Amino acid sequence: MNKIGLDVIGLTFSHSQSGAYALVLGDKNTGLKLPIIIGSIEAQSIAMALENQRSRRPLTHDLFKAFAENYGIKVKEVVVNSFKEGIFTSQLVCDKDGDISVFDARTSDSIALAVRFGCPIFTTEEVMNEAGLMMDDLVEGDVDDDTNDNTEHSVEELKEMMAKAVEEEDYELASMLRDEIKMKENQ
Repeated sequence: MNKIGLDVIGLTFSHSQSGAYALVLGDKNTGLKLPIIIGSIEAQSIAMALENQRSRRPLTHDLFKAFAENYGIKVKEVVVNSFKEGIFTSQLVCDKDGDISVFDARTSDSIALAVRFGCPIFTTEEVMNEAGLMMDDLVEGDVDDDTNDNTEHSVEELKEMMAKAVEEEDYELASMLRDEIKMKENQ
């Protein structure tokens, strides 16, 4: 199996499903993107890990990481290995003392763990051929104009607002602010 390396490009509101987010993974070499629809809780968890933010109490993915580390288990890589009927599936490849174990997992959970463990994310040529999209402005174009009212704020102000949102555990707002910060920094 030829694996294709992926980066987390961003999280945006999903137009296709109310209350959901699009997690966008990008091929490091071709620019193709995999938009994966995930729930708001998983989106918040991924956003917090990407921003190195901690909640007052451990999130489920933080608990999983602490549990795994306590028992000497490392997540070596995540592989988005299937796309059937519009649903992505993934595998966690774990190592404990040289013994490799592979676990099926929801892609959103796999990515949340990959970000926390700092491990690489891959997909297969088959998945990329079936679901990969060449969309330069997927992340920016998927955000509702109604919710993106932070254009008048500086990056510093947005970072302060994001920190306050995280402190208040308003992770939906925090992820939206993070996306706005990234967009401004890339201009």
